Amino acid sequence: MIGAILLALAPIVLLIAAGHEMRRLRFLSEAFWPQAERLCYYALLPALFIHALGMADLGDVPVAALAGALVVSILCVAAVLLAVRPWLGVAPAAFTSVFQGGVRFNTYVGVSATVSLLGASALPLAAVASATIVPVVNILCVLVFARWGAARASFMGALRAIVLNPLVIGCAIGIAMQGADLDLPPALEPFIRALGQASLPIGLLCVGAALDWGALGRGLRPALAASFAKFVLMPLATFAMIALFGLSGPAATVAILFQALPTASSSYVMARQMGGDAPLMAGIVALQTLLAALAIPAALLLLTPS
Repeated sequence: MIGAILLALAPIVLLIAAGHEMRRLRFLSEAFWPQAERLCYYALLPALFIHALGMADLGDVPVAALAGALVVSILCVAAVLLAVRPWLGVAPAAFTSVFQGGVRFNTYVGVSATVSLLGASALPLAAVASATIVPVVNILCVLVFARWGAARASFMGALRAIVLNPLVIGCAIGIAMQGADLDLPPALEPFIRALGQASLPIGLLCVGAALDWGALGRGLRPALAASFAKFVLMPLATFAMIALFGLSGPAATVAILFQALPTASSSYVMARQMGGDAPLMAGIVALQTLLAALAIPAALLLLTPS
């Protein structure tokens, strides 16, 4: 199990390192990276969610119980982070990074780790987990950005940002396709799939390009706070919700796995787009990706029901 998790994480670490070296060596123009971030956020990631959610075969997946356990545990951790914000001693923009680091997850790691651990038959479980978590965390993060981001918005502005968020739109389209039992047209499906597949390497290269270890050193306390929320509070809250909602077997394993994942590479992109502390966010992503090599196996071994 530990070997499978490490293999799932290794490509992510290498892609982040590659992006960092590309920018350090000026392999590509400085103008490339902001445009690549925009492409990933507005086109590639939404395509990934549309394909993954719209084309999934849910079968006998315990959708309601799995979704309930995930949503309630996320809301619990989000409430804790909001409650302790005054004691963190960070600037408003930095808090948005702590919050994202505490509640967001890396879809790519989750899907690949699910297949490595449970086989391809568990993909519907991963799809339900993604469909549940992505809209919830994006709505929460947009609200936090509206309140504490550099570009604060009114209530209507925050609502508009949620409705027009490309990741939320992508999930909504995929869920609508699933509910209506619709498939992508044969000519369109390979196109959407190819766009989604491109989101992984490009997004992680952008994270690496923006990586600033100096910013992480200056913000070590918030980075550790975000990681504590992600790797300790979130798995423990999920463990409690698994018991409450009666989950067992592969569904319980996937719930723990997804809630112990490092934060998403799209967190950095969102921080850049919505006025957060992007350098700190990049440092948190890198730190959590490294810590996940120990945190994910520990969560699975200690908290997955036998």
